[in-house]
Amino acid sequence: MLMSETAKGKKISRRVFARRGSLAVAAGLITPVPLQASVTASHERLAMHQQQSARGVVCMICPNECTLKDGEVSDCHNRVARRSKLYTMAFGNPCAANIDPMEKKPLYHFLPGTSVFSIATAGCNFACLNCQNWTISQTSPDKTKNYDMPPDDVVARALAGGSGSIAYTYSEPVTFYEYVYETSRVAHEKGLRNIMVSNGYINKEPLRDLCRYIDGANIDLKSFSDSTYLKLTGGRLQPVLDALRVYRDEGVWLEITNLVVPGWTDKPDEIREMCRWLSGNGFSDTPLHFSRFHPQYKLEHLPPTPLKILETAVKIAHDEGIKFVYMGNVPGSGHDDTICPSCGKKLIDRSGFRIVTDEIRNGRCGCGTVIPGVWS
Repeated sequence: MLMSETAKGKKISRRVFARRGSLAVAAGLITPVPLQASVTASHERLAMHQQQSARGVVCMICPNECTLKDGEVSDCHNRVARRSKLYTMAFGNPCAANIDPMEKKPLYHFLPGTSVFSIATAGCNFACLNCQNWTISQTSPDKTKNYDMPPDDVVARALAGGSGSIAYTYSEPVTFYEYVYETSRVAHEKGLRNIMVSNGYINKEPLRDLCRYIDGANIDLKSFSDSTYLKLTGGRLQPVLDALRVYRDEGVWLEITNLVVPGWTDKPDEIREMCRWLSGNGFSDTPLHFSRFHPQYKLEHLPPTPLKILETAVKIAHDEGIKFVYMGNVPGSGHDDTICPSCGKKLIDRSGFRIVTDEIRNGRCGCGTVIPGVWS
């Protein structure tokens, strides 16, 4: 069982791949620092995209548009007002840093089989009832054990670990925007790719600025009901749809994940409406991942998503013209392989996060059909 280490095609075993992630810590590629009672001055930066108002300083990065007076902290837990200016507390102090397979993001049409150096700081601009990473997303950087890792170090450690990409993931990268922006800029200078794994809750102008340095993204489209969005996440649907269009229009490779939560986002009519909107708005070639819910956080009382519902969702998506539909968190489902939409040939055979075979050549199936994605 083999997995590619880099886009150059070098192969390593799954066991070696996992061991390298552990050795990265042991070898000093990732060096943890003790838990701090507060964020140090070196981890604060003047925030981007802010403006003054009569009621305080306004953060313009995400649609929450928090208005803060001195000493107040934003809803995402990462921004604080001082002397009528907004500062981020999440710069160079990630609470998570790992080497992951690209498929874990999940990105199935973006450098499959390669490794990606993944980082996150504490904080999120949503309050999802089902969050699987709530211990870092629903808190602030002064309450987590952090690494001291400025942008240059992130890039250096990605290169040292053999990763060709950096992913901003686990919590919500929109909330550590400045850190993502500067790290991704440096990464591009060194020839690395940048990936956002995000809820897509970001205003258009800051997203366009960031897209100059972002190469791929997986966006969680959590529901296709504004009412459900508000109740489940605390956010709204329309800004996420707007963000999907911006990512696409700015040339970022995009994949979409929809977590099917029993009783919340499992209604076939709503799934059909979502897929119809995607197909009708130019996303028929965009890979769509239906992910199985497992009991988490404030929804521990719910059962895992029934497989029948996931099978129904996959069928609906195909019926509505989505060409590449996947099922996540269901090992052995058969819905994690890449199939040519023209001839039906299995092009990428996956087992979990492992690539078993990859038959895509120069972005095409053997029948000549172009398979959209970033393959090299």
